[in-house]
Amino acid sequence: MTAVTDQDHTEHPDHSEHPDPADHPAHSDHSERPERSNPSDHSEHSDHHQARHDHSERPGRDAVRAEAMSPWDDGLIARRVNGGGEEEQRAVRESRASGPQTVTPLAYDPQLGSRLDALRELVGLSRARLDHRTLAQAGRVLEESSARRRLSGQHTVVAIAGATGSGKSQLFNALAGVPISETGVRRPTTAAPIACSWSDGAAGLIERLGIPPRLRRRPLQATTDADERLRGLVLVDLPDHDSAAVQHREQVDRVLGLVDAVIWVVDPEKYADAMLHERYLRPMAAHAEVMFVVLNQTDRLPGEAAEQVLDDLRRLLDEDGIVLGEYGEPGTSVLGLSALTGDGVGELREALGRFVAERGAPARRISADVDITAARLWPVYAARRRTGLSEEAREEFADRLADAVGATAAGEAAERAWLRNANRACGTPWLRLWRWCQERREPSTGRLALRGQPDEEVTARQRVEQAVRTVADRASAGLPAPWAQAVREAAARGSQGLPEALDELAVRAGLPPGRPPRPGWWPVAVLAQASMTILQFVGGLWLLGQIAGVMAPNLGVPVLLMVIGIVGGPLIEWSCRMAARGPARRYGLEAERRLREAASGCGRARVLDPVAAELLRYREVREQYGRVAGVPTGTGTGTGVGVGVGAGGR
Repeated sequence: MTAVTDQDHTEHPDHSEHPDPADHPAHSDHSERPERSNPSDHSEHSDHHQARHDHSERPGRDAVRAEAMSPWDDGLIARRVNGGGEEEQRAVRESRASGPQTVTPLAYDPQLGSRLDALRELVGLSRARLDHRTLAQAGRVLEESSARRRLSGQHTVVAIAGATGSGKSQLFNALAGVPISETGVRRPTTAAPIACSWSDGAAGLIERLGIPPRLRRRPLQATTDADERLRGLVLVDLPDHDSAAVQHREQVDRVLGLVDAVIWVVDPEKYADAMLHERYLRPMAAHAEVMFVVLNQTDRLPGEAAEQVLDDLRRLLDEDGIVLGEYGEPGTSVLGLSALTGDGVGELREALGRFVAERGAPARRISADVDITAARLWPVYAARRRTGLSEEAREEFADRLADAVGATAAGEAAERAWLRNANRACGTPWLRLWRWCQERREPSTGRLALRGQPDEEVTARQRVEQAVRTVADRASAGLPAPWAQAVREAAARGSQGLPEALDELAVRAGLPPGRPPRPGWWPVAVLAQASMTILQFVGGLWLLGQIAGVMAPNLGVPVLLMVIGIVGGPLIEWSCRMAARGPARRYGLEAERRLREAASGCGRARVLDPVAAELLRYREVREQYGRVAGVPTGTGTGTGVGVGVGAGGR
């Protein structure tokens, strides 16, 4: 197989007509410089340059040369082809002259699409409650999933990553069939990612990786059996992940976040390197189904040493939490090969062919990213116990506000006012006169208990604040820290101005102006009490008339009338008092109920409703999080969410 640099004409058909001077061989990357030190290469280059200026004498050859020296062709790989004949150049022209092919965008399955929609909804609902850093990874996953979805679904982007000296560039060349990526003992050898695509339509994917045109390659003979098996593959050779150049490591981290799959190349000396396992393999454990781990340079291991190293490598991967794809199970494939001798390369090529033919790597990669995001977001969404505001907590909050506003005292005052009014109406004149004198001597305290003293006002405010803190603590119990904080802040905002509002309600919802209402039997009792008083006056006047000699002496009747009036008055008053207890109690309870309801309504509007709104928002985001994590959640507000998602990240 041979290869040339070639632009994907299906998406950029005009580049061949407008060459970019930056892509001329004189400006190619350092990986091509050693070849230009060959005198024969210089002679070929000079001949080619002369041919480009001699259009009149050799028009056919000039057309072939111009086609070969397109902006995507540095001339290096073409010169490595034995013969460099017209047949291969004709194959290049035919491949470029073929009509544009339609790029089929990637389509996610309904389950993954639903999870991505839920993640998007989750981020939208959480922006006002969670900081930007917490949602940053979720935002990146959504952006990358949308970007990947718009690109080709018929291609699979596979990156070859490894440490210095692991032979990843050599393996890259072995898979491509020609020396595309520079190899050597100088470190670092690979300075920038190089992409090789086996079919058209992958230009958008390669541009997404930020690989410039001069570093894009295409195998020439795409009709061989091996290339047919790899049709749809986009292979990317990365710089060393442990390179001394910081920009190389940054490129590795950036590209690893964009590719569909990764081939990790290790060697017998560095397969257990802590940097590789701790920085890359362990955080990418959730991506086990889109990873290959290849032990290269097995030709350096004598006898059964290769199998022993492979077994130890599998043990390390298992400790990293990476599921191994053994016995037909999905997971990471672990292979041993030698890119130098070609031993085992065919097995890897076949595995890559099956992997690419499935067309499922992009979706599995995005699904693993969503799993990692859900695992990282678990502490800020999942509650380990029942959460919410119980009815008991609501009632206790209302009782505390009622105590703070003095609802019980107001009810008792209303009851005493009703009884006092009944005593005034149904009591004996002499007792009413005595009470009137008593009231004249003492200042009136009014119908309601006064709270004008500073210490009493402070006490009432403290009761209100304590009630708010208690209900906020109960409502936020068991919630993740950000949502518990949001609940407490909502309660604190509602408590501002609550004591003053309760004072106004106490005035408006207190006793109505004027005297308390009277029952139906009240006029009868008043008439009876008046009759008793009249009997006393009649009996007294009768006795005075007898004493004065105006009337005939008869002590029995006037004395009887006076006794009836004297005894009947207190008896009627006592009876009215007994009869008035029930209505007075009901009147006091009604006054207390009105004040309690007013205080409860004020507290509900200012504190409980905002708290309930935060709990409702948490329930919504928790349900969305359950969809993201792939775990069904309850619909009740008090149902806790406990989901287990494989930890990991990249």
